[in-house]
Amino acid sequence: MKFKPAALIAFSVIIFLIACNAPVEKKDAANPIIGTWRLVSGATISKGKTEQTSYPKDQQMIKIINDTHFAFLNHTMNTAKDSSNKFDAGGGAYILKGDQYTEHLDYYKDKAWEGKPFTFTVTFSGDTLIQKGVEKVEGTNIDRVIIEKYLREK
Repeated sequence: MKFKPAALIAFSVIIFLIACNAPVEKKDAANPIIGTWRLVSGATISKGKTEQTSYPKDQQMIKIINDTHFAFLNHTMNTAKDSSNKFDAGGGAYILKGDQYTEHLDYYKDKAWEGKPFTFTVTFSGDTLIQKGVEKVEGTNIDRVIIEKYLREK
């Protein structure tokens, strides 16, 4: 079989263009917090008492972070398929300076939490994000340290 040079060039260009349009996973080395993260474990320390939770136990949570905003989605597994399903979500703007990550909770079902900043120290190890900080909400009984471990979704 003999190929004509023009046909070979056209075929090569088509293959090159297809390869250029292949999806590429974007990871921002300048801002490693950008991405989708699945919560795998957490600890809450309140009044000297530590409560540990491993996920997924009976719930799943993801946190989605882009250049300027974050959102978290949390739901209980194996519940009713109607409106009684336990679901929680929130989000807002954030600032990351070094290892200090501050979430400004602009949207949440409990208005006592809205408008509040929550600052965490974050560390990264490969596809793992660990955040540790204080959750304190005036006018409620919430005053605790939380430590959360997330894995990057692929």
